[in-house]
Amino acid sequence: MLGYYFNLALRSFRRNRALTALMVLAIALGIGASVTTLTVFRVLSGDPIPHKSDQLYYVRMDPAGLDGYTPGGDPASQMTRFDSEALWREARADRQAMMTAGSVAVEPEREGLSPFVLSARHTAGDFFAMFDTPFLFGGGWSRGDDEARARVAVLSRAMAERLFGDGDPTGRTIRLNRSDFRIVGVLDHWRPSPRFYDILTGEFTDTEDVFLPFSTSRDLRLPTQGNMDCWAESSDAEGSTGPNAPCVWLQYWVELATPAKAAEFRAYLDNYSAQQRAAGRFERPDNNALTPVMDWLAENEVVPADVRLQVWLAFGFLAVCLLNTVGLLLAKFMRRGGEIGVRRALGASRRSIFMQCLVEAGTVGLAGGALGLLLALAGLWAVRMQPAEYAGLARMDPTMLLATFAMALVASLVAGVLPAWRAMQVTPAIQLKSQ
Repeated sequence: MLGYYFNLALRSFRRNRALTALMVLAIALGIGASVTTLTVFRVLSGDPIPHKSDQLYYVRMDPAGLDGYTPGGDPASQMTRFDSEALWREARADRQAMMTAGSVAVEPEREGLSPFVLSARHTAGDFFAMFDTPFLFGGGWSRGDDEARARVAVLSRAMAERLFGDGDPTGRTIRLNRSDFRIVGVLDHWRPSPRFYDILTGEFTDTEDVFLPFSTSRDLRLPTQGNMDCWAESSDAEGSTGPNAPCVWLQYWVELATPAKAAEFRAYLDNYSAQQRAAGRFERPDNNALTPVMDWLAENEVVPADVRLQVWLAFGFLAVCLLNTVGLLLAKFMRRGGEIGVRRALGASRRSIFMQCLVEAGTVGLAGGALGLLLALAGLWAVRMQPAEYAGLARMDPTMLLATFAMALVASLVAGVLPAWRAMQVTPAIQLKSQ
């Protein structure tokens, strides 16, 4: 019967082309606007590492002096080098990594390439296993390499292809800031969104070009980038990045497989703070934080407020479009009162009339969904033309493709319920008498 009703719907469309076009356009506009904003919101608010986001925690302390202290305030957004290296040495978590952004100059061996600057991530070897980074060639470095301050490097896929072509470059040497590094791995395409491991230097920026051991970066005094907050003058020989500098500038992540391990690590942080306070380093009361990935993103309001507003406005616009569609469907079905009356007189049940009208409404929705998909693709293209960091990520994926047609179908069926119900109430005798 559904096939028969579908055929009747197509015939009805041909008889009322202008009215059908208006309904299809109304649904398409609402669906196009909603899918565009919903896709952008999904990109910005999604879980960047869903299979283990509840096992990854961002560590913070409050090592500053009492000047400017406000009870109940948030801890520092980053860690000192002293505390980061101390936690890393004691290794109480399943995995742990301190890190910061940086930059290095590369001297390419490939002909035709002049020296240029790479974006770098100075971190520990656990970074790759902890964040499940995919490798095209090789792998990460070991803890022994961290301790030995080894000259090793992991390249992004794009940078490896630029410097060495499509072949496997592992084992080869790359010259960075006038020092030779041995390439141990090449990442495959990897761009978590948001870039949760360092949202302070950009929530939606590209993955770094090269990854180097943090210990090696300090041994070579490589440049660092990112936020730095100091509460006193540094007397350290290395300045504000030295191990004893009163500055927070490092991110510290740990992996803890179970809630019990997380509780143990929280207790460990409290004990560590007490030890540092007894040693005269910490002056403030305990204010430690062990924050899971999604809580950390929410705390930093990664999703811009204007994007949330756009989603609500788009769905409000869809509601207006549906109200217009309800009116158009109601007018269309009521104009066919004589036809419906004849069908009822010939034995058609109210249920069959209701189903016929719903199938017609659903067919309008599918047509509107197809046009709405084209409008959404155009809307996402317009978003990608904007100068925002996240603009390049606004792309349609299979999930949103299916969601487009599902939303259009559901919306049209909802819009068709009232007109279909009114249509099935048509009294055959009155319609036949009026004819």
